[in-house]
Amino acid sequence: MTTSAAITSSLRGSNALPLRPIDQVMDLERLGAMHQSRLSFMRILVRHVMRERWQIIMSTMSLDNEGYGTVIYEIQTPHNLFSFVIFSDYLSPDERNDRVIASKWDLTMALVSGKIDQAYLEILRKNVPKQEAGRVDSRVFVLSRANRSARNFDYVVDQLASGGQPDIDKIAKVGYLYRTTAVYGSGKLGMADWEKVSTRWPDFARPFSAEMFACFMLRNFSLFQAEHIAKMRSSATFNPMQADIKRYFGIGNSTGLGMAPYLMNHPMLINQWIEMRELALARVRQLGKYDEYAKERLNRLIHRVQNHMSETHTEDDWQSQNNLVVLKDLQRLSQRLESKLENWNGLILWSEDECSLQGQELLVSLLLELHPELVDNLEHYHSSDEFLDLDPVMPVQTLKQVIENRYAWALKIDFSESGSRDIFWYRSEEKMEPRLGQSATEKGKDKQMALGVGYAVRKCYDQLCDYIKIFPNHTTARFMVTKPKLRGIVRRIQSMNRCVYGDIQANLLDKNVLPMHLLRAKLAFFGVSKFDPRSKLWVRNTMFQGAPLLEDIGNSFNDDWFMPLAPKKEGNI
Repeated sequence: MTTSAAITSSLRGSNALPLRPIDQVMDLERLGAMHQSRLSFMRILVRHVMRERWQIIMSTMSLDNEGYGTVIYEIQTPHNLFSFVIFSDYLSPDERNDRVIASKWDLTMALVSGKIDQAYLEILRKNVPKQEAGRVDSRVFVLSRANRSARNFDYVVDQLASGGQPDIDKIAKVGYLYRTTAVYGSGKLGMADWEKVSTRWPDFARPFSAEMFACFMLRNFSLFQAEHIAKMRSSATFNPMQADIKRYFGIGNSTGLGMAPYLMNHPMLINQWIEMRELALARVRQLGKYDEYAKERLNRLIHRVQNHMSETHTEDDWQSQNNLVVLKDLQRLSQRLESKLENWNGLILWSEDECSLQGQELLVSLLLELHPELVDNLEHYHSSDEFLDLDPVMPVQTLKQVIENRYAWALKIDFSESGSRDIFWYRSEEKMEPRLGQSATEKGKDKQMALGVGYAVRKCYDQLCDYIKIFPNHTTARFMVTKPKLRGIVRRIQSMNRCVYGDIQANLLDKNVLPMHLLRAKLAFFGVSKFDPRSKLWVRNTMFQGAPLLEDIGNSFNDDWFMPLAPKKEGNI
């Protein structure tokens, strides 16, 4: 089996590029400071759609005057034909609920392989609107649902029906017409699993590509539906939405604790994503052209990000303070460009001394943006074989050394200290969502999710040391015979040792753990923008804001929708 370390080594070349240290990169707070980049999954998806000129047509449009009914899009890619079916239903105000436990939604959707005939459409109609309560077959590989924005949808329809345009300032506060409440894939509810998707449908053979495409299609349908309702309401005065305003609409998303366990339960995949980002940065630091033109382009990007962040609205004091700190970092960064620098590496080193973590990681995204020729081909290496293999012949002395080298961060934690094991993670049977429990006051610790990797490593290490005192020359297999309950953590230790970066370095059982860092890390890989935390446990964000529209496919495309800005109002220069 080819290891991720071997893949990275081959991509780095014979003159190995310097990667940032493991302890620096895998720190949870730094991971939570990451931003979207050219290697984010939304960006990768849009590049493929635009450059391969996917043909996306609305083959069925059966909406009434209020936008309720059925729509089917047919998507012809370079390799296959797919269908995206949408069911739009009336949702009364008292039934509206964005929680995962909701049973009705404004829209329900499915991404399906092949063309949908009438018989299959009826099967989907009976099951897709039920979501978890329904069942689909393996032709379906994404299932989703969404609700209208209470602040935006009716307002936009009214504006268009009366011949006007949505107010830019109002859109900037809530940049979407719909928000998703769940996007399911990878074999859930009877759908095609990842192995089938990745081997049979190469257009979606990248992690979360199909899920991101469903959100991309939802965004485009939301704009179509708003215009359709407005036109039906007043065809005489109806005015279509301006293209630049349409592009500024994205899709809303609320992400809670449900996403956090994914990062811990898929350690080799997360390691692979981080490796590719770090390799991209290493290429730019070593090979990226540094001249006056590049400095000018970076300055333009800095000003764009400053404006983007000033247009980001949040009621959260913590996030507001973070945004202010980053704006100061950007100002210092712009000033630093006026001094004499020899290369981008010098700028990165300077940022590590002078900027916040979020400022440092934002600079990484900015530098990747400048060098698509060094970055974009890494988009093909985000998948990973996720088997955690046990090496039974590894000497126990070697296993001990692996733990001391790769998990020194876990061994430094004093788990006997007050607060170090105050939290446990569990899945609520009532809400069907991950939750945090207090070990001292709440029941259910016996059903906790195995996310305390650091503590598990510590327990394994202590028992291993005791074993070595008696049997110093034994193999891991002999150790496993006496300690079978440690098999899972030993497999993880050995497997992650074959990775470049390994596990996220954090004690998720500590009373002060901030799950928001886990959410932010995964969302940054997705490519979302405009983080707006509602607590330390969930965050609102926006997807595909600034991305091309379906009608843009086939036109020139320069992949320049990083940190999008509100379109200028008429009369402004």
